[in-house]
Amino acid sequence: MQSFWGKLPKPFFALAPMEDVTDAAFRRLIAKYGKPDVMFTEFTSADGLARADEEGKKKLLKKLEYSESERPIVAQLFTSNPEYMEAGAKLCAELGFDGFDINMGCPDRAVEKSGCGAALIKNPALARELIRAAKKSGLPVSVKTRIGYNSDELDTWLPELLAEEPAAIIIHARTRKEMSDVPARWDTIARAVAIRDSSKSKTLIIGNGDVKDIAEARAKAAETKCDGVMLGCAIFGNPWLFVGRTEPPSREEKIQALIEHLVLFDELLGDTTNYATMKKHFKAYVSGWDGAKELRVKLMETQFAKEAQQVIQSVVF
Repeated sequence: MQSFWGKLPKPFFALAPMEDVTDAAFRRLIAKYGKPDVMFTEFTSADGLARADEEGKKKLLKKLEYSESERPIVAQLFTSNPEYMEAGAKLCAELGFDGFDINMGCPDRAVEKSGCGAALIKNPALARELIRAAKKSGLPVSVKTRIGYNSDELDTWLPELLAEEPAAIIIHARTRKEMSDVPARWDTIARAVAIRDSSKSKTLIIGNGDVKDIAEARAKAAETKCDGVMLGCAIFGNPWLFVGRTEPPSREEKIQALIEHLVLFDELLGDTTNYATMKKHFKAYVSGWDGAKELRVKLMETQFAKEAQQVIQSVVF
C-alpha cells in the first residue's frame, strides 16, 4: 500500500517539529488557518515512553496528541536504543499516526549525551539499525538530520541513510557545529538530490533551513529539485504561513489568532505544560503597531492563559 508520502503534491511543504513550539495547541491553530501538506509533532523521547512512570508517560503522551484536522501527521521520536525505537514506533502506529520520523539532527547537548540527535551522524551503523527498528512498526519512516557533524559529510552520511530506504530524508542544510549560526547552505540540498538520484533511490529529499515564506520555498524547490521544503521559524506569529499570503496579517488578525492560541493552550495543555512555553509566541504575535510593546510587557507578566486573555480584552477591545 502506498504511504501518504507518495500522494503528496510536488513540491510539498511541511511544518518543522520544534520543541515547545509546534505543540498540540499551535498545530491545531495552524491546521485551521493554513494547513501544510504534512505536519510533525515536537520530538519526544522514546526512552521516556519506555521507562517513565505513569505520570511521566502521561506528560510525554501529551506531545503525541493530535487532531484529525492535522493529517497527514508524523510523530518524531529520538533515542539511541533500537529496542526503545521499535517500541516507540509501534506505539505511534497504535496511536494512528500517518508516519514516523527519527530525529538525527538535534544539537542539544543533553540529547547528544545519550548518543541521540546529531550524535548519530558519527555512528552510521547505529543510525541504520534505528531505521530498521522503526520500520517494524509498518509506518513509513523518515529521518530528519544535518549535512554533517563538524564538517560537510553529505557524500558519506547520506548514502548510509539511503541504504535503509526510508520514505523521506529531511536535511537541515547546516552541520551540527554550525548550529543555526551561519546561513543555511541550500547548494547542499541540490547535492543531496544528486546523491539520491545517482543511487536510484526512491527516498524523498526535503530541504530545511532559513526559508521565510512559501514563495521562497517554491523557489528553493525549483532551484535544488528537492521534493519538498520544511519551514520552521517562519511559523511564529503566522499560522497563515502555508496559505502563501503575500500581505502580512493585520493587527486584528494577529490578536484574534493569539486569543485562539491561548484558548487552545488552556484547553489542551493547561494541566501538563508550563505556561512559559506559551510566552515564546507573544513577541511574534504582538509587534508592528503602536502600543504593541506595552501590551507585550503586560502579557509577559501573566501567570496563566486566561489571565493573558483578560489582559488582551482590557487593552485592545
